[in-house]
Amino acid sequence: MSKIETFEDFVKVHDLLLTASGLPQPLHERLFKKLSTDTFDGGARFQIELCEDGRQRRLVLISGFLAKESDVFLVDHAWTFRLSDAYKQLQEVPGLAQRMAVLMCVDGDLNVDEEADRGPSIEDAGSKCIEDILEHELCKAKENKDTVRWLELDELDINDDTLLSLDLSAKFPDLLALSLCGNRLESADIIFQEVTKFKHLKALWLNNNPIVEKCDVCLADKILQACPGIEILNSSFTRNFGEWALGFCADVYGKDNPGQHCGSDHMLHEVTSLDISNRGIHNLANKAFSPAVMPSLSYLNLRGNSLQENSASESLEVLKQFPSLKALEVDIPGPLGESAIVILESLPNLSFLNGVCATKILEAGKHVIDSILEPRLPEWKPEEPLADRVINAMWQYLMTYRLADEEKIDETPAWYVMDELGSALRHSDEPNFMVAPFLYMPEGNLASAVSYSLLWPIQNAQQGDECTRDYLYGIGENKQRSARLTAWFHTPENYFIKEYEKHRKELESRSFTASSVMSLVTKSLLEGDRGPLCVYTDIPQVEEFLKRPEFILTSDPKDAHIIWTSMQVDEDTKKATGITDDQIINQFPYEACVVMKHHLAETVQKAYGSPDWLQPTYNLESQLSQLIGDYYIRKRDGLNNLWILKPWNMARTIDTTVTDNISAIIRLMETGPKICQKYIEHPALFQGKKFDLRYIVLVRSMNPLEIFLSDVFWVRLANNPYSLEKNSFFEYETHFTVMNYRGRINHKNTPDFVREFEEEHKVKWIDMHERVKKMIRSVFEAAAFVHPEMHSPMSRAIYGVDVMLDSSFKPKLLEVTYCPDCTRACKYDMVSVFKGEEMRGSDFFNDVFGCLFLNETTHVSPL
Repeated sequence: MSKIETFEDFVKVHDLLLTASGLPQPLHERLFKKLSTDTFDGGARFQIELCEDGRQRRLVLISGFLAKESDVFLVDHAWTFRLSDAYKQLQEVPGLAQRMAVLMCVDGDLNVDEEADRGPSIEDAGSKCIEDILEHELCKAKENKDTVRWLELDELDINDDTLLSLDLSAKFPDLLALSLCGNRLESADIIFQEVTKFKHLKALWLNNNPIVEKCDVCLADKILQACPGIEILNSSFTRNFGEWALGFCADVYGKDNPGQHCGSDHMLHEVTSLDISNRGIHNLANKAFSPAVMPSLSYLNLRGNSLQENSASESLEVLKQFPSLKALEVDIPGPLGESAIVILESLPNLSFLNGVCATKILEAGKHVIDSILEPRLPEWKPEEPLADRVINAMWQYLMTYRLADEEKIDETPAWYVMDELGSALRHSDEPNFMVAPFLYMPEGNLASAVSYSLLWPIQNAQQGDECTRDYLYGIGENKQRSARLTAWFHTPENYFIKEYEKHRKELESRSFTASSVMSLVTKSLLEGDRGPLCVYTDIPQVEEFLKRPEFILTSDPKDAHIIWTSMQVDEDTKKATGITDDQIINQFPYEACVVMKHHLAETVQKAYGSPDWLQPTYNLESQLSQLIGDYYIRKRDGLNNLWILKPWNMARTIDTTVTDNISAIIRLMETGPKICQKYIEHPALFQGKKFDLRYIVLVRSMNPLEIFLSDVFWVRLANNPYSLEKNSFFEYETHFTVMNYRGRINHKNTPDFVREFEEEHKVKWIDMHERVKKMIRSVFEAAAFVHPEMHSPMSRAIYGVDVMLDSSFKPKLLEVTYCPDCTRACKYDMVSVFKGEEMRGSDFFNDVFGCLFLNETTHVSPL
């Protein structure tokens, strides 16, 4: 079609795109006018504001009332890219990294006061020496005819000798609260000696000192034995917490009002709101935590406390005693149990639980709820380059699409960032705006296409309203909506950890053991006086190299005894081609249980649980919660958290990504079903480069299991030296080894590789080969056990099994491939690594067919 001139032309070309966008039909003509005149008028109606202390932006309506579905606005795309090109573009495109950094609020220095609960810091402390600070505090107390009861000496480079010389207990004998955060204190003995001289101390902060990392628990126990009056230690409540600690969290006590040495001053009687989240509380049964002390308490935040010394019912009994308690925040699952409904039934006076109306929770029957989710705000180090900051933060902003025409869909998805206006739209479960991508083709063809996003109101909006969209529009709990929100928000870690632990225990309960003896019962197809076998194939290497007289090729599948094809032979294929059940086919029923990555992991896990040779693997379409729990535990324990995402059924590493970013993992689900597998971060290397091994497995029968390993195997080498630097994750030739379709092939003759590998690592290849053989047999034993329906007497097949060795030279299963590409096996002659026999590439398929159909064992080994 020629250039679009009229609205009718526009609709004709863009009809499917308009329908897919969801834009109401009455707005189509308005959209056409704005597109044809390049009108971006959103700036006159909306304003971008900083929020979350400058670490996020939001969009606000500034131009009066905007009715539902009354207008549509064009949003430009500030950056569109393929994922593999992202880092390079940020480094090379002038101004791109700077613009993205500003848009994503990662352009400045991160300034977060991690210990804000200690009250304001002393003004100009950096410019005063310690003595000046102490003198200042003494003079101020004298003027007020009082004594110093609160002292902050943070980040003053105080070491152990300095602490001794200050003699703080002599100068400030009435001290109730002492903060020494961010100094260089290392000696447990000196700290214990000086701190225990204070007779009235109720709070001590030693956060961010070397001593805390060295012996936090030991020192804390000693201090508490000597000073039982301390209620807060390093921001956590001690087992002796009482009214002072509660008053501190209720903003009753602080620098300006430290409280008294002893006795109750009834200051907590008027407290209505109490946030004691993340205070390390193990026991709620405390005489200070009672309605007698806080009769007016109506809001309570208990998040982040284990309460491990109380059962859920005991803790609920304590909370029942507060007659005015209307709003409660607590981890679910957590110390009060695993069900929001049970909590509400136990505390019938509650109006809100985790920010959600109690009535709504009971009506919906939701057991796990949490509406007050803190956003994932960007974090970075001051020295971190802008490109690295953007790569880490961009998953909060990215959107994606795939291009397609009449013939095929683009295998690699495009990712994009909306302009500043579009990127300022924050999430809401009840949004007032909708956003959809749109491809405008002004010349009537795909070559002229320009991508935009469309923005329109789906609810009435008033001036001053924040404009929001649903980041997971159309995705409900049946597609793991709550778990997927983890990409943008800090969701309850406790819930996901429990889901992971249930998953782990289930895996640990499985332990299938199979026989290691193989029975050979399958007979040759040429027994007796039977003539040559007719073979139909669409595989060029078979057509070219199958030269044995026992086999002849036919171009008509109906005439063949053997169908050897790369296409999936299902019932529809059989009808279309005339293939019958009496013909032998090179695929087994239900072989998807090993050749599709999510089914392969499921098959192995059902049989063995979690064997050493299979990396932890999750099907993101059904096991996202378990993966998130695993991720959180690794993060908590300081373990490596690098993962690789692979599409269920794509080859050649298409849409495969390596990342340690949980938001990235979740967002990558949007480009198609995937598994997420723990990355082998320490693989065995060959001359500093990553490699994997392709083995060819021949399967005659699944019941009994008759499988053979071809003596032909080959190594696939990465082109670049291996690295765990974050910017290397986007380098295909560093982390991936399949170079047949992109990059340059670094071919290495297998015997030469084995010899050089043995010399480099001082190992014997035969030891690793035996472990590989055992693993491969285990894979097919699992398939035969879990899916007995896979057996068929009319099936024979070969599979490619890809294996990697870790740094301990133990095999790790990567994937199993149906009808593997054997170009390399046919192209190169080689000498058998173990038998010393010469194997001609041109004979590869002669040997394969001899094994599968004539019961020969030339250049194969039984497993």
